[in-house]
Amino acid sequence: MPALVLASSSPRRRALLEQIGIVPARTLSPDIDETPRRDELPRDYAVRLAAEKAAAVPRGPGEVVIAGDTTVAAGRRILPPAETDDVVRQCLMLLSGRRHRVYSAVAVIDAEGRLRERVAETIVTFKRLSAAEIDAYVRAGEGRGKAGGYAIQGRAAAFVRFLSGSYSGVVGLPLYETSALLAASGVVPSDG
Repeated sequence: MPALVLASSSPRRRALLEQIGIVPARTLSPDIDETPRRDELPRDYAVRLAAEKAAAVPRGPGEVVIAGDTTVAAGRRILPPAETDDVVRQCLMLLSGRRHRVYSAVAVIDAEGRLRERVAETIVTFKRLSAAEIDAYVRAGEGRGKAGGYAIQGRAAAFVRFLSGSYSGVVGLPLYETSALLAASGVVPSDG
């Protein structure tokens, strides 16, 4: 079986892979420009970033590389990774009481160098958030560094009124799509 290289610094992506019995041999952090292109749609953006991340890390002989990207979109607007408390607050205020989409793309480059991609689209609806709820979430620090300013696997789970699609995709890696791509590339879950 080929060795798997995870092109991500996200502990969530590694944990999600391990959840389905896949343990990467190596983890490398890709260094790419994540600036959206002019008029780029959120779905296209997520797929492009996943492919660029996979291509950005070195792949040794017989290795398979996997990368992912999770993009939160309000309409055609791509929400940034929330690097500051102010951005977390802005994202939550925008998402409060409304539906948004999460595009979770995965890209795999197999041992022969072939690129395969899939994307999961998930619809998420937040309840209307009070100023106190937003303040408490910002203070908790959980949304920093997260696409759209929230982590669905944490406290933000209490904000979700409706979800249709891939829960694991919103966390960081759509496991159904990931498993299919890895199997097509010869990477299967370990026995232990």
